[in-house]
Amino acid sequence: MKAVLCKAYGPPEDLVMGEVPDLEPGEGEAVIEVYAASLNFPDGLQIQGKYQFQPPMPFTPGSEVGGIIKSLGPGFEGFNVGDRVMAIPGIGGLAEQVLVKPDSVHRIPDNMDFKTAAGFAMVYTTSYHALKQRAQLQPGETLLVLGASGGVGITAVELGKVMGARVIAAASTEEKLDFVRQFNPDETINYGDGELKEKVKELTGGRGADVIYDPVGGDLFDQCCRCINWNGRLLVIGFTSGRIPEYKANLALLKGSSMVGVFLGRFRKEEPSEYQKNFDELLSMYEEGKLNPLVTQVFPGEQFVEAFNVFTQRRAMGKVTVEFKTE
Repeated sequence: MKAVLCKAYGPPEDLVMGEVPDLEPGEGEAVIEVYAASLNFPDGLQIQGKYQFQPPMPFTPGSEVGGIIKSLGPGFEGFNVGDRVMAIPGIGGLAEQVLVKPDSVHRIPDNMDFKTAAGFAMVYTTSYHALKQRAQLQPGETLLVLGASGGVGITAVELGKVMGARVIAAASTEEKLDFVRQFNPDETINYGDGELKEKVKELTGGRGADVIYDPVGGDLFDQCCRCINWNGRLLVIGFTSGRIPEYKANLALLKGSSMVGVFLGRFRKEEPSEYQKNFDELLSMYEEGKLNPLVTQVFPGEQFVEAFNVFTQRRAMGKVTVEFKTE
């Protein structure tokens, strides 16, 4: 089978497409025939050796896929060969086949295609866990979403609206904000000029946002600490800016606010029943038409470098997928 291989840390151009043996499932494993794989920001960090979890070399990147179960190993229950599924293998997704465990696999709704399935799981479960469990977002509260046009950002805008919040979508360009506006945020902010704090305060009557969803970090995080409401919750999602900021404890004291970490992988491990409940609720929202996941760019398998560079060049809007087989 064909697979994208990372043999040394570096930029996407250092990755290669190679031929590797077909996969055989072991105990408690299944092999998925991959139709589409989704790329996420951490995948780009992993090939550079900058992620918190690094697999041994060589490895195939790609953390989530959509496809069909090809074969089942002993003890893999609840699914059959031929089932249409989405999965989060963690690594190995950018290949014609990938090994998965049962807790990472979910059936695809009848009205969902493989490209959409490949990009659904991680971004929606991250944002729902952030807003539901970590922020305990309430109807009527003001939610500020940074990086609102990106994969996780756009889902936070969507889910914030579904949960009854007043949503302020913030991004670095008007082009990105135009993309976000199709999801009907209540307000938008362009922080391309580096100014965020005063714009948030202006839109909130000087109070600040009740919940801030921050996948960007860096200088914007510093401003978020100063434009958060009393009892506000600042959600740490990631650091696409490249700088991990420091939290000023005196601001937490003065604002009565909290910095709250969001780590989906640990949540899946520590609270599997709550994770599954979240996933079921998200699939129900999709089937009811409350969620509209957008795959904005689809690359054929051999164009994996171009797909990765959408992230390295900070051009991602919505979801980016790599297609290995057409439906």
